[in-house]
Amino acid sequence: MQQLSPSQVPNVHEAEPIPEAARAAIEALMQSGDLFRYTAPQNAPVALLEEEFAQLLGSKYALAVSSCSAALFLSLKALNLPRDARVLIPGFTFAAVPSSVIHADCVPVLCEVAENYRIAISDFEAKLDDVQAVIISHMRGHTSDMDAIMTLCAARGIPVIEDAAHSLGTIWHGRNIGTLGAIGCFSFQSYKMINAGEGGILVTDDADLVARAVIMSGAYEHNWKKHKGAPGDNTRDLQEAFAKWQNQLPLYNLRMSNLSAAVIRPQLPELARRVRDGLKNHDYIADQLNQSPHINVPAPLAPEQRAPDSIQFNLVGMSSEEVNRFAALTEAKGVKVQIFGLSKDNARAFWNWQFMQEIPELPQTRAMLMQACDVRLPVRLTRSELDVIANVLLSAMDEVMSAAAA
Repeated sequence: MQQLSPSQVPNVHEAEPIPEAARAAIEALMQSGDLFRYTAPQNAPVALLEEEFAQLLGSKYALAVSSCSAALFLSLKALNLPRDARVLIPGFTFAAVPSSVIHADCVPVLCEVAENYRIAISDFEAKLDDVQAVIISHMRGHTSDMDAIMTLCAARGIPVIEDAAHSLGTIWHGRNIGTLGAIGCFSFQSYKMINAGEGGILVTDDADLVARAVIMSGAYEHNWKKHKGAPGDNTRDLQEAFAKWQNQLPLYNLRMSNLSAAVIRPQLPELARRVRDGLKNHDYIADQLNQSPHINVPAPLAPEQRAPDSIQFNLVGMSSEEVNRFAALTEAKGVKVQIFGLSKDNARAFWNWQFMQEIPELPQTRAMLMQACDVRLPVRLTRSELDVIANVLLSAMDEVMSAAAA
């Protein structure tokens, strides 16, 4: 294959430009000084974002907050779980997820994850009778078997929170991921489909849950009156829920600012195009990588239509020395491949969550993480840029395995 210098490789860490429409909205905010979401009497940018996002997802209510971690934390607090409630989470997720559980005075319980990056249903079911809530992380946009998960949890009356930080735009049986459980949480951090640098949002159809979350997010006094549901929703249910919890809950002050909302809102109309381009890019490069006997890109589950902005693949039939050589060689060629289990102090490797009181051994998940690779594929990449990335990965693999054979 053609040898490429790192200068020829596209920078996969650059995001799409923020739409021009955001500039005017930001300038208007600068002129008004109304950066706080509750300054405006009605229709502040954050309130409009919540209304638009709920409509986009097909949910009744949305609450914009400072991060997806904040959304997960508020979701657990909104469920009114007892102290030390056990919350089942996948062993392959980001450290923010078990952190959110601990912040909510609960105990994270880890279950195994299979080679396809999805929850191992047998281990999930085995641990389900000993927990009070579940967080499903659709890690890197890979959807676990939500049919099985929802059936198992419904039979036990266990609420499900969806950590959909990587899954905005993903569809399961025609429904938006994030709307299957009691609450869905999304991220607007810089490497997500919609980029505000920081920010998050939760969605739900439960008036009582969103009322509790809104108040705890920092809607002090009667600022909850500036929150509303989808058009046509029964606002009486929401108002009664707010009145019920007035002054009954602590305030954690996790609000989103109007400035972040002004950056996010013009990107919502871009989402469908970004999802389409991201999936096309992913599948194009996956087809090339799967030609190598030493690379496997796991296929989606049948009900799943993904919205990827990165690609994950497993290294097959390679020694640990060969895996390390592959990682070093791809980096030298200009493509940084993150191997989750080999990257030092990686926040996605469960053994690095030393803040947990007890870290279980998950042999299936550990084995997967030691050979699972991650490469960012921003949706703005052109076909020729994708070819360059695929060329780097495949040529590095050829060099490593040819040397091993010799």
